[in-house]
Amino acid sequence: MARKSTKENKNIYQRTREALNLTREEASELLVTMSPERIEKIENERSMPHADEVLLMSDTYRHPSLCNYYCANQCTIGQQYVPEVKIKDLSQIVLETLASLNAVQKKKDRLVEITVDGKITGDELADFVNIQNELERISIAVETLQLWCERMLDTDMIDRAQYDACKKKSE
Repeated sequence: MARKSTKENKNIYQRTREALNLTREEASELLVTMSPERIEKIENERSMPHADEVLLMSDTYRHPSLCNYYCANQCTIGQQYVPEVKIKDLSQIVLETLASLNAVQKKKDRLVEITVDGKITGDELADFVNIQNELERISIAVETLQLWCERMLDTDMIDRAQYDACKKKSE
């Protein structure tokens, strides 16, 4: 039987695998295209995972946040464009979204004033950046909600067939 790791600073890939009580050998059997040695190199950060490996681990481990973590922290392009999203409770996600929406609602007239001429002047820039930051918070809240939903689907907390049917109706 494989021994338990006593390593203190485990990365997200190792923590996720261990949370499922899988040895590297068992994970390798599920992941099919990844050997236990490859998993060990990724977990001990001797080798960076490839995007397709992260996607495979995310699907197999039923842990969609692995993809966001990879994109936000390990992908060169993603590091510049993808914020890291932390899964939160649904109520917290909704409250943060509503707070940001309310803040933007109050500033929408100012945004129109700033952008109506197609230019942002020096005296408008601070307000524009403030509004842009608030819109970024909304974007992150939406991504957080999406990640939460994917997690609930992957763990069967939301019925996938019913969810897909509702999505199809709403399109």
